[in-house]
Amino acid sequence: MSALWKILALVTVFASLANAEVKVAVLHPLLGDLVQKVGGDQVLVVDLMGPDGDPHKFEPGAKELRAAKGAQLYFVCGKGLEPYLPKLRDAVGSERVIEVGETLPTLKAEVLCDHDGHAHLHEEDDPHWWHSIDCWRRAATRVRRELSVLDPANAGAYRKRAAAVRKELLALQTWASRELTKVPTEHRTLATAHAAFAYFCNEHKWKMLAVQGLNRERVDSLKFVAEVTEAIRKEKVRAVFPEQRSNPKMLRTVAEKAGVVVGSPLIADGGDSIEEMFRHNVKTIVAALGRKQ
Repeated sequence: MSALWKILALVTVFASLANAEVKVAVLHPLLGDLVQKVGGDQVLVVDLMGPDGDPHKFEPGAKELRAAKGAQLYFVCGKGLEPYLPKLRDAVGSERVIEVGETLPTLKAEVLCDHDGHAHLHEEDDPHWWHSIDCWRRAATRVRRELSVLDPANAGAYRKRAAAVRKELLALQTWASRELTKVPTEHRTLATAHAAFAYFCNEHKWKMLAVQGLNRERVDSLKFVAEVTEAIRKEKVRAVFPEQRSNPKMLRTVAEKAGVVVGSPLIADGGDSIEEMFRHNVKTIVAALGRKQ
């Protein structure tokens, strides 16, 4: 494509957005990806966090709030993820804040925690529902309904796009399931830095082992590290996976002691494309754990 055609294409996109009938804000870029696909030219989406933000800690500042001024809806992940949510409800009104996760299944993540120097397994709610393609398909329906209530004149267009998105996601789910069969059954344990992949593992019938639980900032005892190392050996783990924004020293220490490799980083909390996140994570897992030709 020539430079002139690229410029004309961008002008067309910006003109369409300028004429959008609905303005919404999102507290996670992956939600922005979904809302834009369902909303199309009728919706202007303002992503408050950006692809490099941490949804566990993010709070929009004055700049982000100015960008969101006039937003008719705020789409958020929910499930206790966003610490800013109570303030947001107070500021814009609860009726304008749409918790996409509230209608999705809640899963428990089995978390290894350091209790007085011992590795203790207990369950905590996992808010990372975006690692389930089935949850995204349900979320597409939720977004379509909310946009249709706000903008009934374009309900037909939202319905058509949501159906297309659900079809694309089903194809992505089929691809992911097929790729993951390349990993032998006995090695289908996903060992990661923190407990962000319960939904992914549940969807594909894998086991999850999280070295740091739901908290990336823990400092663990030497005895706990030794017991985690033993758990990795017991589960026949072949690789442990850091994340793009979390590569703790403990993970490398455990991998070295257990005699397993450190895989390439997974996308856990960030990213701005649903499909790119899933394709990256599945390819990374299969590259480390799949059958060697």
